[in-house]
Amino acid sequence: MESMFTKFILSLLLPGLFVVLFTRVTFNHIVALILTVALIAAAVYAGYTNTWFLYAVNAASLTLGFWYATNMYNRSKKAGTHEDE
Repeated sequence: MESMFTKFILSLLLPGLFVVLFTRVTFNHIVALILTVALIAAAVYAGYTNTWFLYAVNAASLTLGFWYATNMYNRSKKAGTHEDE
């Protein structure tokens, strides 16, 4: 069984990293956000996240990851390396 500390660290890092990763793969930060929220919802449904504290940590990480992915998306669009110009 995972400890609360392990769940906290994973909740702090993974949602933000997933948003950035999916943004790099799909070239769209909105699609990346939707995919990451779907993964978090599946984890909650499966019982891996079961406290309000972990929900808040997931949300904070997701927000920071989305902010970074949006900046990354805008930089690539401004530099002309983005396909949807």
